[in-house]
Amino acid sequence: MSQTDPIEAAVLQLIAATGLDPDDDGLVETPQRVAALWRTEFLAGYSMDPREILAEHVLDEERLDSVLVTDLSFHSMCPHHLLPVRGRAHVAYIPEGRLLGLGKIARLVSCFTLRLTLQERATAAIAEALLEHLPARGAGCVLEAEHLCLALPGDRHSASRVLTSAFVGEMRERPDLRSRLLAAAERAR
Repeated sequence: MSQTDPIEAAVLQLIAATGLDPDDDGLVETPQRVAALWRTEFLAGYSMDPREILAEHVLDEERLDSVLVTDLSFHSMCPHHLLPVRGRAHVAYIPEGRLLGLGKIARLVSCFTLRLTLQERATAAIAEALLEHLPARGAGCVLEAEHLCLALPGDRHSASRVLTSAFVGEMRERPDLRSRLLAAAERAR
């Protein structure tokens, strides 16, 4: 273990606090593995800037009513129980003359889901970032996810899914586009 790595030290303390031997063959490298995993898979969004992600546009386009990207895989970590969340993102925006590379939408989803965050907050942040940092007249985001914190305790709601949606700008006033995004999310199930 690195002497200065606080995540590794915390994991080592957790292992010891459970009464397990941190020097056991199966646990000896666990602090390093957990620290690396957390940095790359659960905390990487904090170092991502939505403004930078959305800064470059691909091409000018005046004719499109909307752009809809569905079924983007994401994972996150529940801030209440520190248990994984896994799901699909469905994102749409109404362009204001410029189109965004589709991979940037996936990166934007990662920016807000690779954090200790509530699904509701990530959903709203994705839609708001598109409106704020992209020339867009409106945007929407639907996140559908399975939360391990619901599946494990008590009644074991293993089949439960949580669906959240946020619509901003013109997307809020366009029931046709909201319905299209929600229908795409439903088809992706």
